[in-house]
Order: sequence, then C-alpha cells, then structure tokens
Amino acid sequence: MYKILLIFLSLLLIIVGIFYGPKIARLYNLANLYNENSIAKKFINIDKIFTVSDPIPAADEPFIFPTREFELPTTYFFDGKEQSLSDGLKHFKTDGLMVLHNGDMLYENYWNDNSATSKHIAFSVTKSFVSALVGIAFDEGLIDSIEDPITKYLPDFNETGYEGVRIKDILQMSSGVEFNEDYADPKSDINRFGRATARGSSFRDFAKSLKRGRDPGTYHHYVSIDTQVLGFLLAEVTGMPLKEYLYKKIWNKIGMQDEAFFIVDNDGVEMALGGLNATLRDYAKFGELYLNKGKWQDEQVVPALWVDASHDTDRPHLKPGESELSSSPWGDGLQWWVPGYPDTDYTASGVYNQYIYIDPLTKVVIAKTSSNHRYAAEKEYSKAAHVAMFRAIAESIR
Repeated sequence: MYKILLIFLSLLLIIVGIFYGPKIARLYNLANLYNENSIAKKFINIDKIFTVSDPIPAADEPFIFPTREFELPTTYFFDGKEQSLSDGLKHFKTDGLMVLHNGDMLYENYWNDNSATSKHIAFSVTKSFVSALVGIAFDEGLIDSIEDPITKYLPDFNETGYEGVRIKDILQMSSGVEFNEDYADPKSDINRFGRATARGSSFRDFAKSLKRGRDPGTYHHYVSIDTQVLGFLLAEVTGMPLKEYLYKKIWNKIGMQDEAFFIVDNDGVEMALGGLNATLRDYAKFGELYLNKGKWQDEQVVPALWVDASHDTDRPHLKPGESELSSSPWGDGLQWWVPGYPDTDYTASGVYNQYIYIDPLTKVVIAKTSSNHRYAAEKEYSKAAHVAMFRAIAESIR
C-alpha cells in the first residue's frame, strides 16, 4: 500500500510539474526580475523568462548609420547644480547609450554586459511604436476616425471600462479607466498585470476586467492597458498580428538591422503596452524616423501630420507641468511624452529608464537603455535627471 501511495504521489508531482512548472518558474523569475545583482542580465534575456513571439526579422536591407567623432559633455545642470554626466549615467544604471545628429552616429557605448547585439526590453517605449502603427492604419483607411469609439472596432469591449471611449482619448492616456500604475505597490494594477503575464493569462481578459473611473477625455492618467487595447485594435483592423504589421510598415522600411521579439500571452497576443525587445541601434532608428517627421529616405513611412500630433499637447489636461488635470508632470501627445520648459523636445519613455529622446531644434536623437533597480523609489527624479542629461548632450553638439 505504501509503495502504491508513493507511486501515486510521484505521478501527481510529475503531472503538476508538467502543467504548472513553467508558470511557477515564470512567477519566480518575475519576483526576482528587478534584483539589483541580476536586473541588467535579465533585461537582455527576457526570452528566457517569459513566453515570447517568433522573431521579427531584420530588414531586407539593413541601414547602418555613418559615424563621426564626438565626446560627451562632462557635466549637466540638474537639481540646482552642475553634476557629472558619467556619474549620472552610472547612477541610473545605463546599459546602452547612442547619440545621433543629422543622421550620423556620434556616440555608442554599452555597460553591464550589454552589447550592440543585445535585445533589451523597451518597456513602455513600445507604446510609441504602437502609436505610429495606429497612425499608419488610420492613414490607410483601416480606421475611419480616431474620434470613433474603440467599441466600434472591438465590440467585445462593450460593458467594460472602455465602452464608448474614443480612440483619441486612449491614445492620449485619457480613457478614464481606473488603474494603479505604481510599481512600488505590490497590489497595484500594473503589478497584477505582471503576475498575470507570468502565468500566461490572457491580456484581453485582463483589459476587459477594468472599470471606468472618470469621464473620458477630461483627465490625463497613465494607464498602460490603454496601449494594449490599441494593440487589439490594430490586430482587428489589419487582420494580422501586431509584430507582422510592425515589420511590414516600419521595421523593414527603415532598415532595422537586427531581429526583435515581443512578450506574448498564452494566446500568442503581443504585449503592446511594453513587450518589445530590440537592439539599441534599432531603437535609435525609430527616433531618427520621427526626427524626420516620419520620412525615411524617399518614403513617408509614418504620416507627417501624425508625427506632429504625437508631441502636440492639444488639450489642457495634456500640457506639461503640475496640474489638477493630470497625474503626471510631463505632457502627453499620442503616446509620446513632452517634458516641457521648453516644450520643443519630446521622448518615448519606459519604466526603469528606457528612452528615445528627440530634439527637433538640434536635430539630435538619443536612445538609452537602462536597468535602474532604484526606479520605483526615484521615478520622477530619474525622469527629470534624464531630460537634463539629454538636453546637455544635445546643446553640446550645436
């Protein structure tokens, strides 16, 4: 009897391991993802931690930036004093930094075992790619108007927090959906989403579970799931997976030189809100595309008017600065941030200090990947410090 019980328990453990082992492993990896001693390594090995898509291929004709010599400035002004730029880059755990000017690569460097071929997770920098694709789909007539309610295209989102919400309000992080994006709060919605991702749960089901908190279009509040819903919209109107549309409409057209991939759920749906993993050089190319108002060489890849609108804070609750109409001191266009004062530069921004910074006045693009384990504690400080660093670099090139 004892042997039979032992055999039964052994078989039960094997079955549990087969069905739940991967989920348990992903949950463990998620819990330890931001560990100070391993965060940098994990940010370039996301495919070993989460379920990911098939690769997005490199472009048929990869583009290589011409180079010229340049030295970074030694200091930047921030928090009322001159500070060491190298110390700032070190403090914020910079993994990669690239500086472009007028289409030339002036600077490229890597730290923390990163390299030119490392595929680093973009986190919310992904959102700016998704915005570009929405603009392209709109230009192609696949979306009639961004004034349309999202439920015109996604009827299964009726009776959810997104019922009747305009596409434009979702693009401008003004959906009115209730969401806690505090990474420091284990019970926050964004951390609930992270745990759901580790389990492989449906992104769509999670998005449909959210409730309305405010009237849409009246208050700027960062809701990552807004961009996930835009990913569902793109899949619906294009009839193809997000990664395929990205490859056809942007990746191949601007000469991305390396493969990339997305985190996906168990249904194979891409994490549109922050799951892109690519190389620093290819992130910089996307910035160069926007610097040139969506044009790459002789082809208009993203509509120029869409690029302009992407950093146009066209309503009071979207303006930069502290405001009772917004939960963020930065302004927002169409999933691109406008730090303000002055409001001529803008940036894609991801948690743990990922950036694609664009300054149209100086013709500078800066791409930066990071693994800042302190981010939850110094979020707004770190964001403001990065803008100061980027502006100092751009000004030094004039």
